[in-house]
Amino acid sequence: MALVKLQTQHFRNLSPTPVSFSPSFNLLYGENGSGKTSVLEAIGYLGLGRSFRVSRHQAVVSHGEQQFTVFGGLDRGLDASTEPDAAGVAHRLGIARDVSQKETTLRVDGEGVRSLSSLAMHLPVSVIDPGVFDIVAGGPGKRRQFLDWAVFHVEPSFASAWQQCQRVTSQRNQTLRNGRLDEALLRVWDSQYVALSDRISAARKTTFDRFKAAFQTLVQEVDVGWTQGLKLEFYPGWDSSQSLLDILASHREQERRMGHTLYGPNRADIRLKFQGRPVAETFSRGQQKTLVILMKIAQGMVLSELGKQVTFLLDDINAELDVGHRAMLARKLQALRCQVFITSIEHPLPDALWPDNQAPEYRMFHVEHGKLTEE
Repeated sequence: MALVKLQTQHFRNLSPTPVSFSPSFNLLYGENGSGKTSVLEAIGYLGLGRSFRVSRHQAVVSHGEQQFTVFGGLDRGLDASTEPDAAGVAHRLGIARDVSQKETTLRVDGEGVRSLSSLAMHLPVSVIDPGVFDIVAGGPGKRRQFLDWAVFHVEPSFASAWQQCQRVTSQRNQTLRNGRLDEALLRVWDSQYVALSDRISAARKTTFDRFKAAFQTLVQEVDVGWTQGLKLEFYPGWDSSQSLLDILASHREQERRMGHTLYGPNRADIRLKFQGRPVAETFSRGQQKTLVILMKIAQGMVLSELGKQVTFLLDDINAELDVGHRAMLARKLQALRCQVFITSIEHPLPDALWPDNQAPEYRMFHVEHGKLTEE
């Protein structure tokens, strides 16, 4: 499903006027501070339940206001069983946040829902902005987040298992931090923690295998020589040649000294190596950017194979990617039938994105003072 309608209230500097988008490509341009990235940020709230720019909800509320709201209308996408209304909308999503009361309200098709996952499952949003390149250069947490986004949309039970595991981990950590270690209680937490860890790792491994297969198919289609020595490996967070239960037991004293859990799915990683060495140490900045773009496309391929349409938010990619890489990205996303939003300061040149005169249906918007004007 693609986002075809968007309306916001008190969200940064955006105008409350409803906007209609293309289910294919949308090109947004305007000066710095005009509101381009804020549009992507509002879309991100519907698919992620949060901002991809800042960690605090307060930062996105218009000055002097206490609450913001984002409404979105989705088309039926590849789901022929859902009938859209006269405006072409098959599903309606809404999120509101009262920052003074610290309360969030979520709605799907007019009905209140409790979990962000109920909202996010309808609109898979993938962000490509300057910060995304930390997937390669940053720590394991970035790559874990990258993998878990796909796992969430591939394995329906993953979100619940992960939330349960977080609660059990917290209880286990409290027990480890107690002055007098309660071994009997810790064994109870160990048992629950291992069972959930196995479920989570199995879901991650299944999705990673799908992703790796898609990635290997993709690199055969692009002219990038360094992929020959590149290896992607899934690390579950512990030595899988041993049972996690045995590892926890043998490292009890170490975890007690540290006061928290040292082994398990909270330490999982996608290990990227080139000729046996970490990619972050061997690849140039340009190669790292290309790798991340290929990884993002491969994610889209995985969901596309399952009949899901991804909405890609490409924020200011002109500053990060050269003309050739931008054209490659646009061409691949077009082939996957993704919905794409691209922002830039300069007036977009469709001929540069699709030099072979195979441009898809698209809409172009000029953004100024938070208002979008279609051209």
